Amino acid sequence: MGKKQLVLIIISSIVMLAFPQMQFAEEQKKSSGQLTTKAPSAILIEKSTGEILFEHDAHERLAPASMTKMMTLLLVMEAIEKEELSLEEKVHVSENASSMGGSQIFLEPGEEMSVQDLLKGVAIASGNDASVALAERIAGTEEAFVQLMNEKVKELKLKNTQFQNASGLPAKGQYSTAYDMAIIAKELLKHPITDYTSIYEDYLRKGQKNEFWLVNTNKLIRTYPGVDGLKTGFTNEAKYCLTATANRDNMRLITVVMGVETVKERNKAVTELFDYGFNQFETEELFKQGEAVKQLSLLKAENEKTPIVTADAAKIIFAKGKKPDNLKTEINLKRQLNLPLKKGETVGSLVIKQGQEVLSETDLIVDEEVKSASMFTFIKRSLQYLAKNKSIYQIKDN
Repeated sequence: MGKKQLVLIIISSIVMLAFPQMQFAEEQKKSSGQLTTKAPSAILIEKSTGEILFEHDAHERLAPASMTKMMTLLLVMEAIEKEELSLEEKVHVSENASSMGGSQIFLEPGEEMSVQDLLKGVAIASGNDASVALAERIAGTEEAFVQLMNEKVKELKLKNTQFQNASGLPAKGQYSTAYDMAIIAKELLKHPITDYTSIYEDYLRKGQKNEFWLVNTNKLIRTYPGVDGLKTGFTNEAKYCLTATANRDNMRLITVVMGVETVKERNKAVTELFDYGFNQFETEELFKQGEAVKQLSLLKAENEKTPIVTADAAKIIFAKGKKPDNLKTEINLKRQLNLPLKKGETVGSLVIKQGQEVLSETDLIVDEEVKSASMFTFIKRSLQYLAKNKSIYQIKDN
């Protein structure tokens, strides 16, 4: 036997002996709660707390493709909440909106479609034409709408996102990250967007000659228990992307994967992230959404006392079987509150701590409009407050 053959036999024997150990090590890694992913960029967060449960190159700037539409949907949902837009309103479709390529619901120039149906067109079928039609309705032009998108990016304090259009079609200088997309999704989920993104199929213009069948681009809503959104994406540059959310056992998770080569691999990566999150962690709700925690007394307000409520459920998340104890709750109010306050306006935050570690932080809002008091009421109340030596505004327990 030659030396080369002998060396090959020895190497082969080492590999065969080592392989079971390597396989065992991988199984041990998975069973111990660790996780790896083949996605170039990925993140998994819990929605209420924003806690990052897993991340891999989550701050790498990449093309977001149609996940861009989450920001478009967010601005549309905010406009509806502010009553600047209604679901029943008919939107006139411009030639520009109807000319969008890629995924579309085949809007015709001059056609009128309700905001609700356009929302379905974006949320279910990822219609680029529907996205631009809504953008033009809100801001006049898509360019002006993009300015609003980027202003919202700054408001959310996202450092690695810039939008150039409302649809996600390829554009120079348009980029985001898995982390930023997760934060946009977290904000979007404050609104009833899953009423649309959870629909697997529907019809537009039903009964008409140009009836259009909508089929959800996110197949996981049918195959993974609890998935009810949010947004797929694909371009040749971005490859396959997905921001997905699932709600199980009173816990909502958000995962983002970007730059994956195939739909199958993308869905597999998302499924593995969800499996990890639901298998390894649990949450406990300490305050319900909309629960009053304090009363705000404002000297200059028409109604002196206004309830402060949680904008979202206040939860903590922890590894299963390792629930934290000795928790503390803090209420932090903004130093300056300018009247009038709109219903739903943020006035502070509810912080849950264990020692010095912040486990959860939830916005506190006013659950009714707070109007300014009349001059007579203000003077009368001021004299009463001065007589009692009270501060201009204070917090009182319920």
